[in-house]
This record gives sequence, C-alpha cells and structure tokens, in this order.
Amino acid sequence: MIDTFNNTIQEILNLTWPMLVISSVVLISVRVSYLIKNKEKIVIYKELLMYAFIIYTLCLFQIVTFQDDVSFGTNNFIPFKEILRYNMGSRLFFKNVIGNMILFLPFGFFISLYLKEEKANLPLLIILITSFSIEAVQMIIGRVFDIDDILLNLVGGYLGYLVYYFLKKIWDKIPNVLKNEWILNAIALIILIIIITII
Repeated sequence: MIDTFNNTIQEILNLTWPMLVISSVVLISVRVSYLIKNKEKIVIYKELLMYAFIIYTLCLFQIVTFQDDVSFGTNNFIPFKEILRYNMGSRLFFKNVIGNMILFLPFGFFISLYLKEEKANLPLLIILITSFSIEAVQMIIGRVFDIDDILLNLVGGYLGYLVYYFLKKIWDKIPNVLKNEWILNAIALIILIIIITII
C-alpha cells in the first residue's frame, strides 16, 4: 500500500511540476506585490494555507483533465458498480477507490476551514457540486462519467471535514499563549520544510 501511495504521489508530481512551478511564481509574486503595495501585514501561516488551497485546486484540475489518462470504459450511472469491481487490497482498489477518497480529503478540509462550518451540510453540498462538475467535464472531454467517483469524493470530502472539525476542537482548547502569530508562522514554516524535504 505504501509503495502504491508513493508511486501515485510520484506520478502526480511528474504530471504537475511544470504547472506548479509556473503557478507558484505567478501566485507568490502577485500576492507579495499586493501585500507590499497595500502595506498589509504578511501572516505567513495564513498565506501558506491560501497558497496550499490554490495549488491543490490546480493539481486537482490537472489530474482530472489529463488527456493521456483517458479511460476507454463506459459511463457508469449505477452506484457501487465500479467500486465492487475491484478486489479489496489490490493496486486498482487503492488507486481507484482509496485514491478518489484521498483526492477530495484536502478539498473537504479547505472548504470547511474557509467557511468555518460547524456542520457538514454546506461543505458536502459544495463537494457534491464540484465532483459532479468534474465527472460531467470528464465525459465531455473523452473520459467517462462515474457515479462511484462522486460517492467516493463525497466520502473523502467528508473525511476532510472531520479533520477540520477535530482540529478546530483541539484548537479551541489550546491556551491563547500558544496561538501567537510567531509560533503559528514557525510551525507553518517547519511543516513546509518537511514537505519540501519529503518531496
């Protein structure tokens, strides 16, 4: 499972790195210029969260519209038909079932974070609309519409909401002294360095 996950991450990086580099240069230069021009304070952890959401969204777009990954199957409008086709624990199961859930976990987290939602209703509605849009576009560009992907995206998005919900509960119990902007900025930079090192 770990090898499959690592291979999938490597495939995504190989596919998206040109877009990541160009987008990062544009995003960072425009954002920093905006903050300096308007004499606004740069809060590193907030900027990194916003940057992560934008980059995640761009990667999601790249992954779901990449033409070399065209499926020659047929559209699936029957729930669980494709999910039940894979053997539990197989490479295809992890790639297509677990992968579709993991793909939308960050989306559920970011949507909940920016909406500051206590309940899952609105984040799930946005996840449903987004996932349905992806499947409809995939059908138009020569891939296939799969209702199971929408269901798996909803599960992944809901898991993302749960991550946000539990982190918020922990956050509410942290003493205010530890919520200092400098501490949060330092933690954000450490996480960024770890991610860059791993990649």
